[in-house]
Amino acid sequence: MGLYLAFIIPPLLLMLYAQWRVSSTFGKYSKVANDRGMTGLAAARWLLDQHNLQNVQVELSKGKLSDHYDPRSKVLRLSPDVANKASVAALGIVAHEVGHAVQHATAYAPLKVRNAMYPVASLGSKFGFLLVFVGLILSITNLAWAGVALFGAAVLFSVITLPVEFNASTRARTMLRSTGLVSVSEASGASAVLSAAALTYVAAMLQAVMQLLYFVMLLVGGRR
Repeated sequence: MGLYLAFIIPPLLLMLYAQWRVSSTFGKYSKVANDRGMTGLAAARWLLDQHNLQNVQVELSKGKLSDHYDPRSKVLRLSPDVANKASVAALGIVAHEVGHAVQHATAYAPLKVRNAMYPVASLGSKFGFLLVFVGLILSITNLAWAGVALFGAAVLFSVITLPVEFNASTRARTMLRSTGLVSVSEASGASAVLSAAALTYVAAMLQAVMQLLYFVMLLVGGRR
């Protein structure tokens, strides 16, 4: 139990901090109106058109901060707090998701790899953990190692997600400045929102890596 806590507690604390930082930073800048009075929905359509992405649709999604770009259907979905508010935070979130749409349109290599890995990674996140512990309980070492391999695919997906998300945020900062959509002061607020969101991906990756290392140590220790 002590070993498990040593591997799990630090990344869990980082994740909780990251989630608090996202919530507080978004809450702060969602109360700051942008100078253009442009809602997230309008900004998304305008930025997409600026990049000749008229084929990408913009829709509403349910839930708080559920904003995402779906490459399969070429749809950018925005949460109500982003779509309907003319805030600095909304511009930062929207630009990030448009960054993903641009990645897709330009065949950005890490995004292509991540999308290709998604089916296996999804299975790994759902069943890898289960296979490891069933294998350990039944003393079927090969089954447990199969679970580790499957979970490892989910971990690799999490690692590859980092450059994809960081690049989308870099594109977002660049397009907000180059298009003049934000002022200098607004740019710092939008950047703060993007930085806070990026921390959640770092925390998720660290959590996944530490979980994988714990599984490996369980199996290696069991062979001694």
